[in-house]
Amino acid sequence: MTASAPPIPTLETPDVSALLAPERIGPHDGAGKTCVVAMSGGVDSAVTALVMRERGYRVIGINLRLFSPDDPDHRANPCCGIPAMDDARMTCARIGIPFYAINMEGEFREAVVQRFVDEYAAGRTPNPCLECNRHVKFRHLVERAKMIGADCLATGHYARVVHGDAGAGEPHRLLRALDPRKDQSYVLYTLTQEQLGFIHFPLGGLHKTETRELARAFELPVAEKAESQEICFVGKRSYAEFVAERRPDVTRPGEIVDSGGETLGEHRGLVHHTVGQRRGLGIATAEPLFVIRLEPDRNRLVVGPRAEAAARVIALEQVSLTSGTWPETPFSAEAMVRYRGALAPAIVEPGPEGSATARVRFGDDGPIASPGQALVFYHRDEVLGGGTIGVVE
Repeated sequence: MTASAPPIPTLETPDVSALLAPERIGPHDGAGKTCVVAMSGGVDSAVTALVMRERGYRVIGINLRLFSPDDPDHRANPCCGIPAMDDARMTCARIGIPFYAINMEGEFREAVVQRFVDEYAAGRTPNPCLECNRHVKFRHLVERAKMIGADCLATGHYARVVHGDAGAGEPHRLLRALDPRKDQSYVLYTLTQEQLGFIHFPLGGLHKTETRELARAFELPVAEKAESQEICFVGKRSYAEFVAERRPDVTRPGEIVDSGGETLGEHRGLVHHTVGQRRGLGIATAEPLFVIRLEPDRNRLVVGPRAEAAARVIALEQVSLTSGTWPETPFSAEAMVRYRGALAPAIVEPGPEGSATARVRFGDDGPIASPGQALVFYHRDEVLGGGTIGVVE
């Protein structure tokens, strides 16, 4: 369906003109090119579509229907329901671009929702946004965009891509966003060179307040829409409630023990706890205790002081490097084990080429990490790669 509203003229106010300058949103290089924009119904994707249009591209908005919430009006999951799709449609009409919706609930349920439940039940800590990017959004959106002859795909993620010169053998590089409070590079480390060459993140050079400013200036219908803080398919429930509905066995009470095996108390189900947790253990001790690990096979929660919880060595699985080149020798990096968490200096020791494994070594005060989480390594602002935490030593 093609929107009938005419394109909105660029506003000639100094502030807006400065935000739309090439050094902020990327070069005005879209003449004669088509860009597919992933439209979630939020302000970030709306401004992404606007920005790509201002860069000269013919823009097509696509909404992925990923999850149908249980509540009748779909308000508990504001980024997945019918209202979100309607917001995306209204935004496209306002900007004057065509809008299409694609149902991918089956793919999302298998690759993201079921994995989330299974991982939590196994005592691991998954990141569903990362898995959605890896298995659903970028894989399928890039394929769909290429099928319709688009030249690129743009999304509202806060990150930056520096496109290299393929003829000169320069790789594409993934960088952190200008706004550290919104940086989403942590959940994008799985992007391949082929994907990075096709993708644009035009908000990476803006702060969130500037994104809102553009939305207001162009009177986009979602300019004042609040951000969704929940995992889309969990909504306003707790993670534990969501998992327990599908796996009641995860709520069985069991022992809380120290690293020596001494019983300190009782937990009300491992699903209520994650590695690194300090509060809500229900036991009184002289020094603060942290969750060190979960033992689903014995239904035990192991706790200890901060020094015991800190990782010295982390073994990674499913390692992906943004350069597409597997290193032959160890290298220094800064590692992040939680979304927008602190960076810790580390040495990355890659496994044999083709193994997709690595060992990451820290100093005496390493991070608290959980199997199932992503560990992402950086060099300054550049994302070098990452992997899924398998074993923490």
